[in-house]
Amino acid sequence: MVEEKKIETGAIVPAEIREETVLDRWQPKTGLGKKVFNGEINDINKILDSGQKITESEIVDRLVPNLKNELILIGGRKGKGGGVQRIPVKITATMHKSGRRFKTSSFVVVGNEDGLVGVGRGSAVEAKDAIAKAIQRAKTKIIKVKRGCGSWECGCDDQHSVKFKTTGKSGSVKVVLMPAPKGVGLATDPEARKILRLAGVKDVWIKTFGNTSMRVNLITAVYNALKNLYIYDKTEKEKVE
Repeated sequence: MVEEKKIETGAIVPAEIREETVLDRWQPKTGLGKKVFNGEINDINKILDSGQKITESEIVDRLVPNLKNELILIGGRKGKGGGVQRIPVKITATMHKSGRRFKTSSFVVVGNEDGLVGVGRGSAVEAKDAIAKAIQRAKTKIIKVKRGCGSWECGCDDQHSVKFKTTGKSGSVKVVLMPAPKGVGLATDPEARKILRLAGVKDVWIKTFGNTSMRVNLITAVYNALKNLYIYDKTEKEKVE
């Protein structure tokens, strides 16, 4: 008689088990998803280089199994000693005839720490559902980050920084990323450091303008700056060809 393994409700399930379960239930609905499911496409770079839009998060789960995620602290609550304590979810309330209805939203960054990164926002009644939606949307917005060594102080050929100065904007926030030599690290605040680390950038100077306390705009601006690295480099290659 085969012994069945039961997983109790609320228990922490390893990420590998969760991903295998989702992929086993996956039924692709798009043409791109069917090609990945049938094994016709085995490299995420082919999809990103061709400019095809990813609408199914399972595509990224299949092609990039080592993807990691980080929650951005977008919410806040009163601390014990006064002030505001940052939390990874934002809770809002709206008034209806039946009373107050609460909604939870979250903002997530995903990446493989080797040139792939994405951001996504999700909202739901429960916090775990909002985080799950944010992770799925972040996977569908994954991009390639063109790394290199653009600092005159370093001059190495390693992919530890950005290749050139780049700018990103979101809302009132403007971000400027500049190449830095080895050993500088990520000269920015802890939240922006999450997306840069997951993108595989180890050394960079950063300048910020605007209301950077809006974490969603700050991270989105950094994301757009990283996206511009790849777009600019791809445009230059097309001009040469």
